[in-house]
This record gives sequence, C-alpha cells and structure tokens, in this order.
Amino acid sequence: MNSVVMYSTQVCPYCQMAERLLRSRGVQQIEKILIDKDPARREEMMTRTGRRTVPQVFIGDTHVGGYDDLSALDRAGGLMPLLGQA
Repeated sequence: MNSVVMYSTQVCPYCQMAERLLRSRGVQQIEKILIDKDPARREEMMTRTGRRTVPQVFIGDTHVGGYDDLSALDRAGGLMPLLGQA
C-alpha cells in the first residue's frame, strides 16, 4: 500500500472526515503533519500544493488534494487503485 501523508490541523472537521474515509478503505498508517503546531510546515504545504487549506492529502507521490477531492476520487473508483499501487 502506498504511504499516505496528510497536512492537517488539530481541530479541522474535514481532516477528520478525510481520515475516516482513508481508514474505511484500509489505510492503517497516515502521517499527519499538523501545520497549526509548526508554521514552517504550513509554508511547506503551500509550496508543495499551491493551496492554503487543509487537509491536503498525498498518496505516494500523488497530490490528491483536500477532502472534496479525496471523496470525489473515491466515488469515481480511483482511490483504491491509487492506494494499492506498489
């Protein structure tokens, strides 16, 4: 299974929904980067994604986007193949 990295904050409801969706699809390990605890990581996220909002989800080297993007990818049937890539 590909690694999952999620830029997040401690109190973000969309981050919690993204985590629930990923866990429901069998993801056991999510590297959460809490940008509210480390402002330098917020700059890193914005540089990597061009976005300011959380969550920002990466599966392997692929930037999926935020919760709406993740959910749409799942509904379109693209999430499980992306998670399973070796």
